[in-house]
Amino acid sequence: MSNFLQQTEAYLQTSITPIANEIDSSSSRLQDALEGLGNLGVLALRVPQRWGGKQASAENFAQFQELIARYSGALAFLQTQHQSAAGMLMQSLNTELQEVYLPQMSHGKIKVGVGFSQLRRSGKPTIVAKEVRGGYEINGEVPWITGWTIFQDFIIAATLPDGRAVFGLIPFENLQTSQGEIKLSSPMSLCAMTSTNTVTATLNQWFLPSEKVVSLKPVGWIAENDQKNALKASFFALGCARAGLDILEKTFQKKGFTFIGETVNILTEELNQCRRKIQHAQQNSTLSLAEKYQLRAWAIHLAVRCSHGAVIASSGAANLSQHHAQRVYREALVYSISGQTKGLMEASLNTVN
Repeated sequence: MSNFLQQTEAYLQTSITPIANEIDSSSSRLQDALEGLGNLGVLALRVPQRWGGKQASAENFAQFQELIARYSGALAFLQTQHQSAAGMLMQSLNTELQEVYLPQMSHGKIKVGVGFSQLRRSGKPTIVAKEVRGGYEINGEVPWITGWTIFQDFIIAATLPDGRAVFGLIPFENLQTSQGEIKLSSPMSLCAMTSTNTVTATLNQWFLPSEKVVSLKPVGWIAENDQKNALKASFFALGCARAGLDILEKTFQKKGFTFIGETVNILTEELNQCRRKIQHAQQNSTLSLAEKYQLRAWAIHLAVRCSHGAVIASSGAANLSQHHAQRVYREALVYSISGQTKGLMEASLNTVN
């Protein structure tokens, strides 16, 4: 295991496990947890070392994502927004933005979110941009942005008249200035990870100057990106499944029922098999998108079954909102629909029908 993975796991076991339920509901606790990861310098893992990143391999990055999800879904969900923003900046042609932001992101000195899931929606774009002198004017609504009061900025995506998308950095706060207006909703009441402060943003004639533009993406970029990254989010579901098994193992040690131990063994073997197949699939460029979605749906189904098993084995105590099994089961629900596409929905439904 890579050194940064060992350090991260030690931090998660000592500092996150005891307060995982509090982190799920308290944004201040979550922010502290994120800063702990920042102290380890692991918040921009794929970024090259010259910009302060770990330059982690795809394999180590996947292991990291699974590890975080095993100990706290809220922390996993929040930090991946920041990691995504770092990845977008890393690939940007805007060298000035890179020099300002990237060296500050690994340690969380600057924290950045993302707001581009609306590009997956069919029909009329919810947020649009038009080219004006010196940049772009942006109008409309970003339906989902995570990390209000935690992230200073976020990368917004707005659709241009020709169907391309412009990505740019804007402040993550309520503003009404000569540059335009940004109005944020109250944090949404989610089934889990409420502490991530996920909000909606409405922009009215917001001016995005050219120097804040991260990239311009072609028509259909989001669909192509989702296909390319079809398996990446599987590791969050695998981490959630592992969290359910952790609870089952502890319950077996406490109650000593043989059938609980047998369930742990069966599900652990299936989890390992699922992980191996996903890792192999990531190296297989000939695998179809449908096959990738089947593997991701398997990981999601495992997360639901393992967390449900944790609820069942925990008996009546699992009814308590602050019980670990209750939290992990709710996290499995979130991973069931995160980054969902039509193809993934179909593959997921095929595991339950």
